[in-house]
Amino acid sequence: MIVKQMTDLIGNTPLLEINQAVHGLRNINLYAKLELFSPFGSVKDKTAWSMLRHDLDQIKQKSQTVIESSSGNTAKAIQMICSMHDIPFKIVTNRVRVREVKQILQLLGTEIEELPGKSQCLDPTDPNDPLFIVEKIMSSEPGKYFHTSQYTNERNTEAHFEMTGAEIAKDLGSVDYFIGGLGTTGSTRGTGEFLKRTNQSLKNIGIVSSKNGFIPGIRNSDEMHEVGLFDRNFYDEIIEVTVDESLDAMLRLVRSCGVLSGPTGGASFAGALRFLRSIDAELTESRNAVFLVCDRTEWYLSYIQKYRPQLFGLTRKAESVRTLSDAELAGAPELGLEQAEHWLASDPKPLVVDLRGSLAFKGSHIKHSINIPAETLEEMSETGLPFSADQKVLFVCPVGDQSRKFAAFFKARGIDCLSLAGGFVAWRDAGKPTQRPSARKTGGLATVK
Repeated sequence: MIVKQMTDLIGNTPLLEINQAVHGLRNINLYAKLELFSPFGSVKDKTAWSMLRHDLDQIKQKSQTVIESSSGNTAKAIQMICSMHDIPFKIVTNRVRVREVKQILQLLGTEIEELPGKSQCLDPTDPNDPLFIVEKIMSSEPGKYFHTSQYTNERNTEAHFEMTGAEIAKDLGSVDYFIGGLGTTGSTRGTGEFLKRTNQSLKNIGIVSSKNGFIPGIRNSDEMHEVGLFDRNFYDEIIEVTVDESLDAMLRLVRSCGVLSGPTGGASFAGALRFLRSIDAELTESRNAVFLVCDRTEWYLSYIQKYRPQLFGLTRKAESVRTLSDAELAGAPELGLEQAEHWLASDPKPLVVDLRGSLAFKGSHIKHSINIPAETLEEMSETGLPFSADQKVLFVCPVGDQSRKFAAFFKARGIDCLSLAGGFVAWRDAGKPTQRPSARKTGGLATVK
């Protein structure tokens, strides 16, 4: 087969029937839509091509720069297309948390404006919103940029209606259950909308990561409100999957099926099995289910090594926030708002560790706080104890989820520590005193109520 350009290869990805011995379902035929065979390596190739193909000549004529808020696959696909047409491309993001993803973008020549990272739990106090920064950049130089806007662009959804959904229907006919991870939601919505036309009884199942976990390419339930294309009513069910579940399922796809899936595909497989097993025994006739395998294993080797070092001949660190037991987490010590305020006023040397991102911390924080973002403290916790056993520590995160993990972890290791109940949001909303940088050139702190 001879093609004129790589974009000719976008679409028509294969559908793999998963062996029953692998999935164990009796009445459901399970298929994997292998988007990892896209020319640039992911389901986002279709999204990028759909958002750009109609405007490339105009972008070129106006000497514009394409701009997007992306943490990986969309950026990679846009960069490849832009490079083929000699168009500059810039990304603005605070979510590049996998080394290989950043390295491949650097290799491709992408201009990356990397904002300070944020906590794994949603931070409503963080002003460092990438979409806001994109709008600010565009308004500062009108006409210079073309914003693909993957989180709101309906061409994202149309790409998968016209390609992914149509391809599945052509190969398989009627589909009863469609399962996919929720990032921008373009792939699940577009595909599901097309498949619904062939079977009105179709169940669309969305997969998100657990709130305390990070799975590349998908969001947790708290983050979905940031996505303009997301419509909760479209999905019959949304299933939370943990990091461990996604990696277990990914390894099963790799080792039992020969599918070099990334963690997102593993999460979709894990979520599919959980949902389908709950209904399989009740079925009286055969049904078809399809889940998306979005991209490839190779992009995520450092991520996999972080959570499964034993796969690479390394020893898992026994003392890690990631290895907390349910019993340890349940015993996390918490401090209420009034108690915390009293302690801060009475202790001559209180230590408050704010786990939020740096810009959120600079915007406003509790008096006596020091800023150690959650990811940094997690890494520190793997090499030793950064706090003295004779000093009480109060951990603060946006809403109290992350701080409970660190309080539980350090408590089990002899540190006198607590988590602020409700987090900084509860503290602020209760009108408790905070500090922020003063407008004066001295850079002093001003206390505000």
